[in-house]
Formats: sequence, C-alpha cells, structure tokens
Amino acid sequence: MLQNMNMTTKTLTRSRNKVIAGVCAGLANYLGWDPPIVRVLYLLISIFSAAFPGIMVYIILWIVMPTE
Repeated sequence: MLQNMNMTTKTLTRSRNKVIAGVCAGLANYLGWDPPIVRVLYLLISIFSAAFPGIMVYIILWIVMPTE
C-alpha cells in the first residue's frame, strides 16, 4: 500500500544571503551546496569563458529568479 509521502518541491529563488544579488546563494540553496563554493565556481567559469557570457547569465538570472 502506498502511504502519504511528504514530497517537498524545491524552487529556485534568489537568496537573502547575498553578495551582489543573491543569485549564487540561491543556486547553492537549490543544489544543497555551500554558497562560497558556488560563488568561486561561478567566478572561475565566468573568467574562463571570457567573462561576458557569465555576466550576461548572472544578469538574466537576477531578473528572472524571484526573491525568497
């Protein structure tokens, strides 16, 4: 028999624990990672991709992601 299972759904939101806009902290919360690790990874990916795409993705996520 199936029991009533509590299923929680994760939502991607900007965090109040923010350095600039809370995008990286929101991604970290969604993935269950530590926010400083996500910030460093995002910075490295942005630098190695000539910075411009990383900046554009950050701005788009800043606009699209709702606040907690």
